[in-house]
Amino acid sequence: MATKNNCTAQPFEHQGMTYSKVHYQLSAAELKEIILREELGKKTSLGALTINTGKFTGRSPRDRFIVKDSLTEKNVWWGAINIPFDSEKFELLHEKIKSYLSDKKVYVRDCFACAHADYRTGIRVINELPWSNLFVHNMFIRPTEKELENFNAEWTVLNAPGFFANPKTDGTRSANFAILNLSKKIVLIGGTGYTGEIKKGIFSALNFTLPTQKNTLPMHCSVNVGDKGDSAIFFGLSGTGKTTLSTDANRKLVGDDEHGWDAQNTIFNFEGGCYAKVIHLSKEKEPEIYNAIRENALLENVIITKNGTVDFENESITQNTRVSYPIDYIQNIKVPSTCAKPKNIFFLTADAFGVLPPISRLTPNQAGYHFISGYTAKVAGTEDGILKPMPSFSACFGAPFMPLHPSVYANMLSEKIKTEQVNVWLINTGWTGGPYGVGKRIKLLYTRAMINAALRGDLGSYSYEKYHIHSVFGVAQPRTCPGIPDDVLSPRATWNDDDAYYNMAFKLSNAFRENFKTFEPDCSEEILRGGPQRYAQ
Repeated sequence: MATKNNCTAQPFEHQGMTYSKVHYQLSAAELKEIILREELGKKTSLGALTINTGKFTGRSPRDRFIVKDSLTEKNVWWGAINIPFDSEKFELLHEKIKSYLSDKKVYVRDCFACAHADYRTGIRVINELPWSNLFVHNMFIRPTEKELENFNAEWTVLNAPGFFANPKTDGTRSANFAILNLSKKIVLIGGTGYTGEIKKGIFSALNFTLPTQKNTLPMHCSVNVGDKGDSAIFFGLSGTGKTTLSTDANRKLVGDDEHGWDAQNTIFNFEGGCYAKVIHLSKEKEPEIYNAIRENALLENVIITKNGTVDFENESITQNTRVSYPIDYIQNIKVPSTCAKPKNIFFLTADAFGVLPPISRLTPNQAGYHFISGYTAKVAGTEDGILKPMPSFSACFGAPFMPLHPSVYANMLSEKIKTEQVNVWLINTGWTGGPYGVGKRIKLLYTRAMINAALRGDLGSYSYEKYHIHSVFGVAQPRTCPGIPDDVLSPRATWNDDDAYYNMAFKLSNAFRENFKTFEPDCSEEILRGGPQRYAQ
């Protein structure tokens, strides 16, 4: 075993491979020193480091694979998301990466996933780069010295950004890849420096093992809890405000991205850190996240001035600028990172068509439909080739990380919602008064006020006097909400053009229905009735 804090003088062996130059379990400060000394990153005026992940500033979904074998063949939902990989090709590629790393200076970290002791999972990550290892330190649960003495690495991640596959011989699509072997519990990542591939590799693994082996629902969500133990779950895709809205000075943060909900109705965080988007970040609007960007936090792909000031508005490298930091960098957190079942669940969407209400109540059937749909919208500039708003659907608000069929996760969630009588809300953090380019983004101040009203119970139970049923989507819009002008609650009223509004509403409802055709054979009639009921004429 390597000695802590230094390159070991003795060989480090793992899975039949000897590594000759190993940094084991370095502290964040020691990694920072190496990163700066080797000019792999820069220090910002906030104290955090900033690095550039290279060609890839986000995940590469078409280059993510799962090994197809006796365990996965009949259980994984194969297709464009879960792409099969040959087991023999995996073995050959595994040996190549081990050989590639064996004579390099590597950074090894033992850590945990899952804050709940019954689900605690040991992970060993072997990184080629020190800043990748700092990311792992920030994002996963950090073991104590005593826990390291008899550490059991159930999963192994080999992370080699400098190793490039040969598609013709290695079986990959391109030089970069992320491959998950669920039988051998190994994740291989090569050809990409984007750190999110590491955390999402383990998240994907847990999304397979927890439902099939532990009767536990894995969720791509953030969670917070009030002073009275009333927890809330926030589902949402990138750009919908999941991290921002769950990080609330008046509620304790359980976690910002990945959680489990077990059969005993305990919710637990998978991670020990946060990975927040920082594009357009400001201290005034998101003080908790801004204040977490300090010593040993790791910024990715941001632009800084000569004096080290971060330009959070600059998206010249990517819109997906990020920061990772330990969860205790947020002042108001729940310790340990567990809580009881939720009273409220929020589905967040950034509707660029300006159609959906800023807040609406969902029935259990509608909750199942919208959970499987996982809707948000992409706007011009977010991806190459996108010139106007486009609907975007990701099943269970996290399809790229879900090895099982979405109906498995949806059925588990629907059953919990019904059994525990959880309130479910659809929150539009996108546009109002017209689509993107015409209307304007719903004020964060308004969204927070509506969510707080729902958490306090101020919106009451459903009744005709208190709610209006949306004529296209069938969701229940509250007629009034404390602190919010009534006309803001009605998207149609903000348009001032009924014909234009309904044309757009039907356009979006048709997109929902077309997307859902894939799932119809595996869904109950009740869930099917939870969606928009007709096409435009």
